[in-house]
Amino acid sequence: MADYLVIVESPAKAKTIGKYLGKKYIVKASMGHVRDLPKSQMGVDTTNQYEPKYITIRGKGPVLKELKTAAKKVKKIYLAADPDREGEAIAWHLAHSLDIDEDSDCRVVFNEITKAAIKDAFKHPRPINMDLVDAQQARRILDRLVGYNISPLLWKKVKKGLSAGRVQSIAVKMIIEREKEIKEFVPEEYWSIKGSFLYGKESFEAKFYGQDGKKLELNSEEDVQNVLKKLKGEEFLIDSVKKRERRRNPVLPFTTSSLQQEAARKLNFRAKKTMMIAQQLYEGIDIGKEGTIGLITYMRTDSTRISDTAKEETKQYIQDTYGKEYIGGGKKSQKKDSKSQDAHEAVRPTSVLKDPKTIKQYLSRDQFRLYKLIWERLVASEMAPAVMDTMTVDLTNEGVIFRATGSKVKFPGFMKVYVEGNDDGKKEEDKFLPDLKEGETVKKEELEPNQHFTQPPPRYTEARLVRTMEELGIGRPSTYAPTLDTIQRRGYVALEDKRFVPTELGEIVLELIVEFFPEILDVEFTAKMENDLDFIEEGREDWIRIIDTFYQDFEKRLTVAEEEMKEVEIKDEPAGEDCEKCGHEMVYKMGRYGKFMACSNFPDCRNTKAIVKDIGVKCPSCKEGNIVERKSKKRRTFYGCDRYPECEFVSWDKPISRPCPKCEGLLVEKKTKKGVHVQCAECDYKEEPN
Repeated sequence: MADYLVIVESPAKAKTIGKYLGKKYIVKASMGHVRDLPKSQMGVDTTNQYEPKYITIRGKGPVLKELKTAAKKVKKIYLAADPDREGEAIAWHLAHSLDIDEDSDCRVVFNEITKAAIKDAFKHPRPINMDLVDAQQARRILDRLVGYNISPLLWKKVKKGLSAGRVQSIAVKMIIEREKEIKEFVPEEYWSIKGSFLYGKESFEAKFYGQDGKKLELNSEEDVQNVLKKLKGEEFLIDSVKKRERRRNPVLPFTTSSLQQEAARKLNFRAKKTMMIAQQLYEGIDIGKEGTIGLITYMRTDSTRISDTAKEETKQYIQDTYGKEYIGGGKKSQKKDSKSQDAHEAVRPTSVLKDPKTIKQYLSRDQFRLYKLIWERLVASEMAPAVMDTMTVDLTNEGVIFRATGSKVKFPGFMKVYVEGNDDGKKEEDKFLPDLKEGETVKKEELEPNQHFTQPPPRYTEARLVRTMEELGIGRPSTYAPTLDTIQRRGYVALEDKRFVPTELGEIVLELIVEFFPEILDVEFTAKMENDLDFIEEGREDWIRIIDTFYQDFEKRLTVAEEEMKEVEIKDEPAGEDCEKCGHEMVYKMGRYGKFMACSNFPDCRNTKAIVKDIGVKCPSCKEGNIVERKSKKRRTFYGCDRYPECEFVSWDKPISRPCPKCEGLLVEKKTKKGVHVQCAECDYKEEPN
């Protein structure tokens, strides 16, 4: 019979830990929280120091019964939920349900699920940390007070099923404000002149920089013509050549936020998917002879530090694999952000010796890709800086300056393993220049003026929104993914081409919250609230005082809103066609994945249709139909003939209207990491990316 019962959250985690502890331990899963505030009522007594009313979560009765039965047969119970506020709260609720003294050494925490970490953790059990529990309770109660008071108001005044929350409302506000910026943006004209020059037999490019030693902006075609009129002859003097060596330092290991951003850029993962796969890697994967083992450290963290053991192991791996010159010199440090809790290590592999290639066969495709990203980031973070040779050359003719820049990698350093992605998806490439010498001349081949217009700020991608929320101090590592998921499920925003677009519903709800609950949407107020929760965790603040300070003012605003908020009728927009089943008018509705068409005779007629977008291209297959944009079951955009199923033409790449100049075939827009380029679907014709 086992002497000890260990309770964790998930069966996968239980399986991995059970392997390390031996026969004296029985490991069971609570399947997350066992107690919570009731769904059917507020569950917070605002007249009695915000006392929460906890009940057993529906469906968790059998789980609790099994845990209680197992608890009677052992000498001691250990609570080994995740090492954060949520995990501490799960442990505390279990302690109450199983009559465990919270001041006893019942709590076990570890940052990685490996044999050494587990063995060490069980040597140092501790009491439940009530500061962590209070911080989690405070967030839960705050969100309940906001959600369960404002949501019924929105149901009454707007429509059923709406909700409002502290962090989600700020996220919606940011998306709506960005859309407003885009709509109000007035493009400004500007010009550039690109020049092609010849040095001996070598050709290179330079761009117009300025005149008479000063930088000059070209705001109109007239400015361009004035510059071109000044030039005389075909020769330009090489006026200056500046060469220097530039060092580029590696990025730090992943935090939750930077992992979500990079997985979006490089793997096209949504934040929710990234966290789901990271959870699998953390809880344990069966890798053959070694059995089930946790492959990464805990994935909810805002710290970039790594343990000395991991650091030394990584440096030894770098030396053995790439050579001593690739080891990073000195200790890299990041200034401690006041918003950072720094409670755990960065997200890293539990052992750098588990090279992604060696365990690829045991991982799913997505697990492998995410693990590889995390592994490469750690290795690169301990490598030497890259060294770049850069060259800046000024060419002059009658005081007109053209500037050429070039760079090449002298020593790759960390770039041999990993280079951080960027939001526009473009890769850095070497840009070579000839070995130009001051005082010599080059010959002009061609000067090409180009008209441009300034662009509005881009819509938020998931990665960009997470980064901005982090910078503003809105939310914490565990909240980013659920927040983005919630605002989409509620229909407040939709994703178009992987970018957030606000819906009419989102704009209406936000307008009401702005009018009656402005503090909910105040970035500084919300960031301060996050800091107050951190202070509760650190034992520097009382959770009841923090909630009371918020609620006293909030309750007054609630009373005003109940009396003064007007009902809003959201009318269905006519779709311009009749239902083919009953003849009633079709209208546009908003669903989880954006707009769709539905019969206005609902519920008597439940006919719905997807909205298809005609892209103005004739079908190349049947020559009769038009190509329309559609969505697959997984919400991926594809293009097909509107005569389907009579015509089965489909394409993942967007067709364009002009024919291939080489074979008269279908031209399509192909998206790559370098941008969008046009290529023929039938021959080898290809145009450069735009």
